[in-house]
Amino acid sequence: MGTFSIWHWLIVLLIVALVFGTKKLRNMGEDLGSAVKGFKKGMADAAGEPAKPEAVTQERHQDDENTIDVQAKEKSDT
Repeated sequence: MGTFSIWHWLIVLLIVALVFGTKKLRNMGEDLGSAVKGFKKGMADAAGEPAKPEAVTQERHQDDENTIDVQAKEKSDT
């Protein structure tokens, strides 16, 4: 009852290819690959930039370092 041999895996692969078809398997592989790329890109973007709210912008004046002007914008529901 140990691990399966190479012949078992080849038969399983053949049955999966017959049931799903090679085109559908190829499309699923491409979708999975693009999802992994998108995840890696998102993780790299998140690691490179600190989270910053989009609705609030801040500006510092040069004449007074303690003064911060804040402009809040309405969030659209679209």
